[in-house]
Amino acid sequence: MKFRRKSLIITLVLALAFFIFVKALPSNDFSDNQAGPEIEFKISDGELGSTIADNLQNLGVIKSSEKFIEEFNKNAKARGISPGSHRINTNLPVAKAISQLLDSKRLNNLVVVSEGSTLSDVLQILKANDHISKTNLDYRSVKALYPKATTSLEGSLFPAHYTFEDETTLAKALETMVNKARVESRKSGINNGYENYSPFEVLTIASMVQIEGDPSNFAKVARVIYNRLKIGMALQLNSTVQYAADLRGRITLSNKATQINSPYNTYKRLGLPPTPISNPSNGAIEATLKPVDGDWLYFITVAPRDTRFTKDFAEFSKWNTEFNKNVAAGKFK
Repeated sequence: MKFRRKSLIITLVLALAFFIFVKALPSNDFSDNQAGPEIEFKISDGELGSTIADNLQNLGVIKSSEKFIEEFNKNAKARGISPGSHRINTNLPVAKAISQLLDSKRLNNLVVVSEGSTLSDVLQILKANDHISKTNLDYRSVKALYPKATTSLEGSLFPAHYTFEDETTLAKALETMVNKARVESRKSGINNGYENYSPFEVLTIASMVQIEGDPSNFAKVARVIYNRLKIGMALQLNSTVQYAADLRGRITLSNKATQINSPYNTYKRLGLPPTPISNPSNGAIEATLKPVDGDWLYFITVAPRDTRFTKDFAEFSKWNTEFNKNVAAGKFK
């Protein structure tokens, strides 16, 4: 009994000594309540994680680059840290430093190209960005995704998040977006075209699918467009007229608008418009390459989240009346 008591005392003493020793070791991470002022932290495109870690430590953001690398390797989301100019606090625990680096709202030079955006939208965003040079705004040297088919960049600027270094030229920024579209085009299979439609024509159709539909019905909208083209029917898509008349985002389209003289007026002109009308997403492109089977010639969104398809014009007309009633009732607000 005495022997057991003595062993227990020795064990407790050793445990206490180990606890004191561990407590005395310097921590390789800042505590959660030590955050210091914000600084600008730049990450270059292709920069190694070890270099990022060293720079964070040297600037006092984190206490240990080794700790950062350890956490970086454990956190799968950390691979999503973007190059660019980040706002980040100093004296941060490594986990919080990674969290701030992943926060897109903290990127000073973030440029977001949205699905369905147009060239004019992107130009406006770029010209307002502090990292884009204001002294050289000429972008005529930038080639479209399919330069043999068009000189326009419409549809060639891939929807994604981009960051740019200080004094990036407008041409360089746009070229980055086209190059991204080129990489994605090889993945999607659009470069092979669809049936007798060229890659550029598929891109143009996808740009209309993007605006006319939503992800749940992209493939059905694509089929309607193909069905109309097959029988030589005018596409009669509001989206193309809205693009031409700068009326994008409107729910309705007046009869007067459908009479405008424009190659994008698919009420008056047969076939496809001369260029895409938006930057389509991968989802819209995939649906255009893989349209579902169906004999529909008409579709209409009667109410939010209620899009209907038919081959019968009389049924379409009835739905159109229902749509107008819902617009008047304010259901689309």
